[in-house]
Amino acid sequence: MTAPVFVVEHFDAGGGGRYVLDGPEGRHAVSVKRLRAGEDVVLTDGAGRWADCVVLDTEGKDRLILQLDSVSEEPAEEPRVTVVQALPKGDRGELAVETMTEVGVDAVVPWAAARCITQWKGDRGVKALGKWRATAREAGKQSRRVRFPEVAEAATTKQVAALLAGADFAAVLHESGDEPLATAELPSTGDIVLVVGPEGGVAPEELALFEEAGARAYRLGRSVLRTSTAGTAAAAVLLARTGRWS
Repeated sequence: MTAPVFVVEHFDAGGGGRYVLDGPEGRHAVSVKRLRAGEDVVLTDGAGRWADCVVLDTEGKDRLILQLDSVSEEPAEEPRVTVVQALPKGDRGELAVETMTEVGVDAVVPWAAARCITQWKGDRGVKALGKWRATAREAGKQSRRVRFPEVAEAATTKQVAALLAGADFAAVLHESGDEPLATAELPSTGDIVLVVGPEGGVAPEELALFEEAGARAYRLGRSVLRTSTAGTAAAAVLLARTGRWS
């Protein structure tokens, strides 16, 4: 079992590399994980900086005393994989973000597609985006990542088209695709952007706009996946074929 991951805002250690992990993360480490002296932990800022640490002691219920000697930087992986995720119903959006984070997606863009039943407006949108971002953070920790995926503001169809136009490889999961995603020619560097439509499918006018932006329609296989699982399955195909899982 790899060492548990905790998120910190800084890596400033006192004399001799003594670092105190407190607050909610410290409480989780002491009271939930019940870490003890001699165990290993990893601290990260979620943006690629991280440090291997060893537990020295605990204080109360929310302070973990660590030995921190050096901080490392994990470079961003290539190619960068972004999934544009149409807004699913209920908590399925959080499920999609959780599993895409676990497989290794670099960024998630919520998309208010024409056929989305769910719409993010006002306070509801702010709350929903906060849940997606919190899910990415927790899933990043659970999957032992030190570079968590970015969760962008909700995008319009025109904004998604602009994102696709700037990609090195742009794809839309759609049953009209003649080629399976598993055989597509992929770049070894740059940006891959994948669009996952809503339960009702990508509207014809949206598909046409995306194709004008340079995206092609691809299929995963014979079966039709739900929007909350399609992005994870497709991302796994991309990560395996680009060598990021090698």
